[in-house]
Amino acid sequence: MISQNNAIKLLIGLLSLVIVFHFLIIVKIIPFNIAWGGRLKSDQEMYVFEGISIVINLFLIWVLSLKLKNVKGKLINIMLWIFLGIFTLNTIGNLFAQTNFEKFFSILTFVFALLILRILIKNK
Repeated sequence: MISQNNAIKLLIGLLSLVIVFHFLIIVKIIPFNIAWGGRLKSDQEMYVFEGISIVINLFLIWVLSLKLKNVKGKLINIMLWIFLGIFTLNTIGNLFAQTNFEKFFSILTFVFALLILRILIKNK
């Protein structure tokens, strides 16, 4: 089984790639109509949603970094449980997306949920 620290490092790496993906959408290398379930209608909507996504991913990286440094506190675990719920719901949402590209992301969000669950479950 993957260790908690390796799960954190893997998740930070994957989240970093997701942030790069969102920046590529912002600079219009990747068209925004393949993201957010194909529901974005304008550049302005895209900038708002992509900005929010980048901030949330950076926040999760920060929380994971604190966990990796063994910073104690219930708030870190509470935040990770919240993110587990978000990624679980996002997996379901991606399955119903309008684009096949977005549907593919259900695999990634499912992996994120599994990694967070691994981080939260202590070894016995």
